[in-house]
Amino acid sequence: MLSGWSREQVWALAWGLVVNGSLVFAGPCDIYSAGGTPCVAAHGTTRALYSSYSGALYQVKRASDGATTDITPLSAGGVANAAAQDKFCASTTCVISVIYDQSGHGNHLTQAPPGAFKGPDVNGFDNLASAIGAPVTLNGQKAYGVFISPGTGYRNNNAKNTAVRDEPEGMYAVLDGTHYNGGCCFDYGNAETSSTDTGNGHMEAIYFGDNTVWGSGAGSGPWVMADLENGLFSGRNVKQNTGDPSINYRFLSSIVKGEPNQWALRGGNAASGSLSTFYSGPRPNASGYNPMSKEGAIILGIGGDNSVGGQGTFYEGVMTSGYPSDATENAVQANIVAARYAVAPLSTGPALSVGSSISLRVTTPSYTDRYIAHTGSTVNTQVVSSSSSSSLKQQATWKVHAGLANSECYSFESVDSPGSFIRHYNFALLLNANDGTKIFGEDATFCTQPGLNGQGDTLRSWSYPTRSFRHFNNVLYVASNGGVHDFDATASFNNDVSWVVGAGFA
Repeated sequence: MLSGWSREQVWALAWGLVVNGSLVFAGPCDIYSAGGTPCVAAHGTTRALYSSYSGALYQVKRASDGATTDITPLSAGGVANAAAQDKFCASTTCVISVIYDQSGHGNHLTQAPPGAFKGPDVNGFDNLASAIGAPVTLNGQKAYGVFISPGTGYRNNNAKNTAVRDEPEGMYAVLDGTHYNGGCCFDYGNAETSSTDTGNGHMEAIYFGDNTVWGSGAGSGPWVMADLENGLFSGRNVKQNTGDPSINYRFLSSIVKGEPNQWALRGGNAASGSLSTFYSGPRPNASGYNPMSKEGAIILGIGGDNSVGGQGTFYEGVMTSGYPSDATENAVQANIVAARYAVAPLSTGPALSVGSSISLRVTTPSYTDRYIAHTGSTVNTQVVSSSSSSSLKQQATWKVHAGLANSECYSFESVDSPGSFIRHYNFALLLNANDGTKIFGEDATFCTQPGLNGQGDTLRSWSYPTRSFRHFNNVLYVASNGGVHDFDATASFNNDVSWVVGAGFA
């Protein structure tokens, strides 16, 4: 129980109940503070994590002019003002450029710099996340999470008041339990200040995914584990703890906490129910982890050495000073459940009819007689009309399916090559046979939004939501607005990514 607090007061903090005649609302960091383990970092793009917090939650940057704006809660302690973001980013693309620390310690997260591994952005920095890749609602109000594609990452190597060496700390994160991979490493938490691997025990971060190189839990994953550097741990044994279950709640609460020769791993459904403890006991039985050598940097979406192969979605999370009690974390879990996370539409453009056959016409001036077609495995644009050959008409006709990776979006099957779908590979669009793998489904899933030039639809990659269908020299790519490739050029971007949907030719 929280020191000095009654059971009724603890649950009032979590749910917002009447205590001594007053209505008490609190955020997770109010609960941690009441438990004697205050937040030293608090990051959330979806909501304020203190009842009194009304400052900036995050910053978005738009591609049209490079301008930025801060997104704040609708009211103190409330949900983010998604409408302000939508207005600011209308008719262009936006990325999340800063995730602000709400704790007052200044531990903001910004674009991760290169380390032992370079990111794909300019000068080896990591990419920034799309501002619209992870829409949700909290108690019916729209907000956006942070959708991490491989190559995307945030960091603060100069964090203040975070745990170092063997000092105690706790952390939680609310994640999308259905968005993961086996890449290294989708993490949130304490890492090296040099962006390099400095040895065993120099990290303490939440990991989520199904990587089995260093350790695993029960079943085939994904698992909540701890990245302690040179190891993903589910318990004391270096390789496996069968008490750590495979878990894929749509909204996932994940917890790691550690103190001298003790650590714990907990998790649960962020939309309902309570936490389970997957491990609580001594540090791993390998050298370097007792005592720990934590350095106190903060990472999101990457490994401590800037390994950038992981993917996942982050909504909110904190780091604390001190080792939180289970009771404190249980109250935080109740608060998260009370926020009522729920899914929101990923496709916001004119709806496509699953099962229909469609054509997709270019809207760029001087190219409006061209349609998306294919030549072999190459997806391109070609001039198509009623007098075109029957083979070309078939090559320019696509059958709409519910998205192979996410049914809120779409996948496009070739009419003349049944079983083959448009997918991206190295950011080029190809026509490949569906091999049934998880990665193929993700590469072949695309979401709609209103055409950026005001016409038709823009077709955004589900797995890389900064990237959309674009024709460039009559070949199709998934392009970002102002990225590092030639096909990411800003000139004519809005026109080149907008497509008029029509009836199929065949």
